[in-house]
Amino acid sequence: MLKDEQEFIRSIKENAIRFDKLEDMEPLLEEASKARFALLGEASHGTSEYYKTRAEMSKWLIEKKGFSFLAVEGDWPSCYEINRYIKGYSNKKGPIDVLNAFNRWPTWMWANEEMIDLIAWLKDYNDDKAPKDKVGFYGIDVYSLWESMEAVIAHLDKTNSPAASHAKKAFSCFEPFHRDAQSYGVSAALYGEDCINELMEMLRQLYESREFYEDDDEASLNVAVNALVAKNAEAYCRTMITNDNESWNIRDRHMVAALDFIADYYGPDSKGVIWEHNTHIGDARATDMAEEGLVNVGQLTREKYGVENVYAVGFGTFEGTVIAADRWGEKAQVMQVPKGRSGSWEEYLHEAGAFNKYILFHEMNRPVFEHTIGHRAIGVSYNPRYEHYGNYVPTKIARRYDAFLHFEQTHALHPLNVKEIRA
Repeated sequence: MLKDEQEFIRSIKENAIRFDKLEDMEPLLEEASKARFALLGEASHGTSEYYKTRAEMSKWLIEKKGFSFLAVEGDWPSCYEINRYIKGYSNKKGPIDVLNAFNRWPTWMWANEEMIDLIAWLKDYNDDKAPKDKVGFYGIDVYSLWESMEAVIAHLDKTNSPAASHAKKAFSCFEPFHRDAQSYGVSAALYGEDCINELMEMLRQLYESREFYEDDDEASLNVAVNALVAKNAEAYCRTMITNDNESWNIRDRHMVAALDFIADYYGPDSKGVIWEHNTHIGDARATDMAEEGLVNVGQLTREKYGVENVYAVGFGTFEGTVIAADRWGEKAQVMQVPKGRSGSWEEYLHEAGAFNKYILFHEMNRPVFEHTIGHRAIGVSYNPRYEHYGNYVPTKIARRYDAFLHFEQTHALHPLNVKEIRA
């Protein structure tokens, strides 16, 4: 609880800028465009306004400031289908056909109506561009162990690479686990029955025979990142059974490593937009994550590329609806997002005016927002009735983000796969 809540609310009023349309956000976008990486967050994985607003912000940064690619919290193989489509390398019939590639739970994160317009826009934007100038779309998450290995094998077979046999041997080691990461994790962590030797041999052979996959448009990037996914996904599965904190760190370090590959592919002058949850793009050192030894993309990119080259924008809402599931792997549903709890960042923003607003943090106003206060985070699994027990992250907002977008009221995302949604 703040000692002087009314003074804090007055400070929000003095620093907040109301927005109703994209043009109102141009001061924020201008600041974000100065960095090499614009990190756009979200307080949930199922909110329509977050997706629509990030899409419009991304279009602006691409069209007006020459940003080269989007990297999102999604699987590399599925997102690569979007990349191929928007660059004209695919025979997919349209955005919905492309989004059918997202078949791993939670599909609604990317297979949703809100993504259709962005994919169509990216395709149109790229159509008259030279190959080197086309904007890319990539997934930098770590979950696609089996799919990434299949992608590696398919390319090695296509190019008659001598590394193909080693890749198939590594894949066969994982086959008995039937694409169940938890089963593999239990076997590897508790019983010492793992596939690490086969995997490392595959990676060694890939490196030695890399000339077989460097002659195709983006084949070198595709194979390299899929191999990186396989390596880090194995480590993630092994670690999540015995050390949840370290598995988190493996995942976020992987995201930054994948981002490095993409940035290197586009060149030293390239700029990228990154879409991820606030818990990934907001600097972990400004939250209680640091006390638990956790790092994240926001922290790691600032450390690697410099604070001036990373601009993190947090997103949040006071109340509304959201798509989420009661438990991991279950059917999702539209849930109510309660009003921000008393003493939270969300409530203070609401008290400063019941409208959409944003705040740019800078040297002059950061000391005003140094207080540690609760800041809501909603995952793919969520229970609104108990959110006050575990959904608020103690946060120094002005250290966690460079700017914050507040939506007074938000609405649930619109999934394409209605079979995954509980009536």
